[in-house]
Amino acid sequence: MFTSQDLDALADQSIELPSWAFGNSGTRFRVFPQAGVPRDPFEKVADAAKVHELTGLAPIVALHIPWDLVEDFAALRRYAEDLGMTLGTINSNTFQDDAYKLGSLTHSDRRIRQQAIDHHFQCIDVMGQTGSRDLKIWLADGTNYPGQDDIRGRQDRLADSLAKIYQRLGEDQRLVLEYKFFEPAFYHTDVPDWGTAYAHVEALGERALVCLDTGHHAPGTNIEFIVAQLLRLGKLGAFDFNSRFYADDDLIVGAADPFQLFRILVEVIRGGGFGSTSGVSFMLDQCHNIEKKIPGQIRSVLNVQEMTARALLLDRAALGSAQDAGDVLAANDVLMDAFYTDVRPALAEWRASRGLPANPMAAYAADGYQERIELERVGGAQAGWGA
Repeated sequence: MFTSQDLDALADQSIELPSWAFGNSGTRFRVFPQAGVPRDPFEKVADAAKVHELTGLAPIVALHIPWDLVEDFAALRRYAEDLGMTLGTINSNTFQDDAYKLGSLTHSDRRIRQQAIDHHFQCIDVMGQTGSRDLKIWLADGTNYPGQDDIRGRQDRLADSLAKIYQRLGEDQRLVLEYKFFEPAFYHTDVPDWGTAYAHVEALGERALVCLDTGHHAPGTNIEFIVAQLLRLGKLGAFDFNSRFYADDDLIVGAADPFQLFRILVEVIRGGGFGSTSGVSFMLDQCHNIEKKIPGQIRSVLNVQEMTARALLLDRAALGSAQDAGDVLAANDVLMDAFYTDVRPALAEWRASRGLPANPMAAYAADGYQERIELERVGGAQAGWGA
């Protein structure tokens, strides 16, 4: 089972929670409200702190601008720190304004491109107040019809826009570019794959990296290969962990394919992408449509921890020997032995030894926090997707 080295590695795991996961969310057809949902960013941070209190895994909360705009970010930062939390990645938004219907950083109109660039400058200003390291950019930019716009021209404009944003970053700040192969643009997307994202960040500089969202790939894509390649190239900056069925994403991580999550984490550990000094951020990106928000986040961080533990149990010496010998079945057996190991009892003991609930899900159900927030958070506008 676990060695002391494995346990030390588990203790070094840190998962970043998205503020928007605690607000009302839904499908493309309806947003489903829930009782007790936060009414402002302060209450989002409080809910994230509850997840960390019960799991010991989630001391960072990411913000989304403008959804999480407040008058005093220094006050929000102090509030988070008082709860044992850190404000993390700042996520930009160039997909809701009417001006961006035909694009933002790639738009043919220079004035609209500058509007999108200025928004990112605003995000960088927020980073200075929150102490955040990463500016994450996901673009909805693309086209719906052949001939709608100049595909190459849009790439040139994107490169120019990103360069302006990158130049504004502080010395200790990073730009992390996310990709998605389609949606909401259905003919072509301006950043549809890891290769396009890599080409842009490589041109920008060493503090520009790629974000890999586990739900942003075509069915059958070998995501762990992409992980291995980006780590090999030194350009994997962050994960957005979630699951997808068919064409949607943002579901609880590991729900669709736990074995895929395991394989990804095997490559993360193999490539030096795990731990507080790796430079790779582990973030969730989820919208809990039908389940309660806080236990949904607890379940996700526990799923990541469990598959990390299984990946740490992989006998890499035995695996390497089988691979070198060309013994296909033996190599596969070594991998599957680690995946099929039930680590849950050991993780429960590990949590208990650190003063954490052995079963965080059960602890939350018995905690009374959900009942309290449902009573207290009455009145006022609830936070939600687009809030």
